[in-house]
Amino acid sequence: MRKTIFARWRRSFLTGLAVTLPGIISVAALMWLFKTVSNLTDVLLFFLPKAVTHGDDGAGNVYWYWSALALLLAVALISLVGLLARYYIGKRVIEWMDTALLNVPIFNKFYGAIKQVNEAFSGNKNSFKTVVMVEFPREGMYSVGFLTSEEPAELQTKIQEKLVCVFIPTTPNPTSGFLVLVPIDRVMKLNMSVSEGVKYIVSLGSISPETNARFK
Repeated sequence: MRKTIFARWRRSFLTGLAVTLPGIISVAALMWLFKTVSNLTDVLLFFLPKAVTHGDDGAGNVYWYWSALALLLAVALISLVGLLARYYIGKRVIEWMDTALLNVPIFNKFYGAIKQVNEAFSGNKNSFKTVVMVEFPREGMYSVGFLTSEEPAELQTKIQEKLVCVFIPTTPNPTSGFLVLVPIDRVMKLNMSVSEGVKYIVSLGSISPETNARFK
């Protein structure tokens, strides 16, 4: 009898866990993201006294509602930068800032790399072109990647074979990965869009284009 009751409880618990786990993980992820971002955006509250924004007379953490206000302020400032970037003067200011940051020793290495990755994902002329599948890291194993260049000119002269550059992202963090040179006839192009390919990689393969269609 006890075994039967325990078996029923176990079955109910596992079923409930399967139902609630996506929601629990989503809430936890949002809370972590809010806390992480607020650690940066809270700096925007510098004009307010800590006795107002912090607990324990300025010695504690920032109150969550002040962090939310700082986040909204950051969104407004980013939107303002985006608006200015659409006009000539704004573009010139951004170009000047880019040049200045790229001339800072050491910092320019990080800034330049992050800027290139951001441009690749944002869809400019240097963006990833096509989602592909190649044999990596060894023959018989396949990885999803992004075609970044079809004609690495200098390399073509070294190897008498047409190669293409493929970026293989790591998962779940697609901002790092491997650049591999693959013969063009060994590259299998997929019907995924670049955004679908990114979702597929970030989700550890659990969100396929067919899954995306159900949530649109």
